[in-house]
Parts: sequence; C-alpha cells; structure tokens
Amino acid sequence: MASKPYILLVFIFLPFANSIHFKFPSIFNFGDSNSDTGELISAGIESLEPPHGQSYFQTPSGRYCDGRLIIDFLMDAMDLPFLNAYLDSIGLPSFHKGCNFAAAGSTIQPATAQSVSPFSFGVQVAQFVRFKARVLELLAKGKRLGKYLPAQDYFQKALYMFDIGQNDLAGAFYSKTLDQVLASIPTILIEFETGIKALYDQGARNFWIHNTGPLGCLAQNVAKFGTDASSLDEQGCVRKHNQAAKIFNLQLHALTKKLQGLYTDSNFTYVDIYTIKSNLIANYSKLGFEQPKMACCGFGGPPLNYDSRISCGKTKVINGETVTAKACNDSSEYVNWDGIHYSEAANQYVSSQILTGKYSDPPFSDKMPFLLSLKF
Repeated sequence: MASKPYILLVFIFLPFANSIHFKFPSIFNFGDSNSDTGELISAGIESLEPPHGQSYFQTPSGRYCDGRLIIDFLMDAMDLPFLNAYLDSIGLPSFHKGCNFAAAGSTIQPATAQSVSPFSFGVQVAQFVRFKARVLELLAKGKRLGKYLPAQDYFQKALYMFDIGQNDLAGAFYSKTLDQVLASIPTILIEFETGIKALYDQGARNFWIHNTGPLGCLAQNVAKFGTDASSLDEQGCVRKHNQAAKIFNLQLHALTKKLQGLYTDSNFTYVDIYTIKSNLIANYSKLGFEQPKMACCGFGGPPLNYDSRISCGKTKVINGETVTAKACNDSSEYVNWDGIHYSEAANQYVSSQILTGKYSDPPFSDKMPFLLSLKF
C-alpha cells in the first residue's frame, strides 16, 4: 500500500459558545458503525477479517474501516485515547477517559427481529445508565480501580457524542416509499429526544450531535436503488435517499434548538456532517481522491465494486465460483472503504472540517483561541 507522508497539522481552534471547550475529561459516544470501535464484534454478532484495519491498526480493530474513524481523529484532537467499546472484556480495557456504546447496524428506533444490531439507541442509553451505576459502586469500594474508571465528576463534565439515524432511514427504503420514510422521521426523533432526556437526568450537560450524511451516495444504496439513471442526481447519488437525509437533518437541527431551550444549563452542538461529506464527494479530485463512490474493498469491479452478497474480507461461492472481496491497492485514493463506510483518508478529511468549527451550530466561539495539534 502506498504510504502517505506523516503530516502534523496545527490549527487554531476555538472553544464553543457557552464556554464549551475541548478540555473534556472523558467522552461517552452513542451511534452506529460510523463510530463503532468494536461493540458489535465484542458482542459476537459479527466478525471482521483483514483487510479491515490495514491502514492504521494493521489488523481488524472492530472498526468498519481500513483504519481510523471520525471519532478516533476527534479523540486525538482532544488529546484523549481511543474509546474502548462498552462490551470489550479482554485485554484490560480502560474506561477512565470514557466509553463507546455505538454498535454497527444500530438504529434510533427500537430493534426488531430483523435488525442487524439489538443495541438500538434506547439500549445504548440503558447500557450507559448501567455503566455509570456500576462505576460509582466500584469507586465507592476504594481507589484501586480509579485508573480504569471515570471519576464521579467526569459524568457531568464529559462530552456526550451522537452519530446515529443513518440506519433508520436507509433500512426503511427497503420496505417504504419516500413519503412513508419522511412520515416516520418525527417518531424517530421522539425516540432520540427520550434518550437525550434520560442522559440529561443522569447528569449529562455537554451534547455533541452529528447529523446524518448523504446516504444516497453510498455504493450500497446506489447499487440497490440507483439502477434507473432517472433516480440519480448530478453526482450520481440516489436522490430520494439524500432528500430523506436532508429532511431528517432539518428536523434534528430543530430538535437540537428545542433541547437547548429546554435545558439552559447545558450545551448542545449540532454538527453538519451532511454538508462536509457532500462537499467531499462533489470535490473529491481537488481534495486528492480518485474515487468518490466506488468501494475500495469489495467485489464486482467498476463502477461501484459492491455486491450485497459478499462483504469486505469475506470469501463466498457466488454463481458457482469461489470469490473474495479484496481491497484496492491504495485506500487513500477512495472516499468509500466497503460500499457503506468511509475510508480512513475520508474520515481524516471530515474530521479536519468538523474541527474548523464552521459546520457547527453554534459555531465555535471566537474567544480565547488556543493551539491544538492534530496527529493526522
């Protein structure tokens, strides 16, 4: 694999409005495969084989990626270690600086018998409540476990991060019309609000909410729903999926504003991932990428290199032939890793844009700038 030069980017970053800043003692994350650092794998529900992890960890790390996720770059920016998955049990995982409840395939709405992941948002919140209660119980017994567990005051001082909703929308298109998908969005967001309220009641005060990306640009959705050219937009993305994502994001943004009004002692930051990812896909060549939608790791060749029957790293018999979904030569040339998830190079770009503060509401405040080095 072609190696990229090690670049140290130094940005001037600014704290948030309402005195949010990047000095959080711990992070608690909730979401799906966009930020899962090993939950579904630890649960034994799925397995990941090489070439997953090849660009950074040199081995599958529980992440649906060739390397680091957006959350890994954000943790690095805050000078915090990568988050262990809640269900990590082997190898002495440390939860001192936080815990990751995100699980691949998770939805905001409660899981059904057909769901990939049983760990819907409500379950992740319940896992956090259990985690916090157990931490406080263990800390009360003595200081021996303090280096592995968050201190009691960390729960209120922590940043609570959310990146979930993609699977609610993308999954719905398999059985619903666009109008039915749009009609379901308020119900989905009531469930999200319920989870946020439960976390607030547990002491959470700093909320960082990612909106959902342009689902119609994922090879998985183009392969399934984009066979008719009239269903695609000028970028070659499925129009209906992106329309649903935009409307979901508008309503999520409105909910974030409502929550800020309800919980005036808290900080809510809404992050426009959709615009960042859309800009990346529209301007991929200017940004150093060669393929905006084709999967690096997949089967079937151009234009999408995606086959729903076989996922990255797996070997199967298809049409009487044994085939393996292999990786491309240089994943840093690809925006998409496996047809569903972004490559490490794309995640690095998205993270660098998040950290400018331009895509956040409220945008990062212009008071007290400080230097922050990102190890990209």
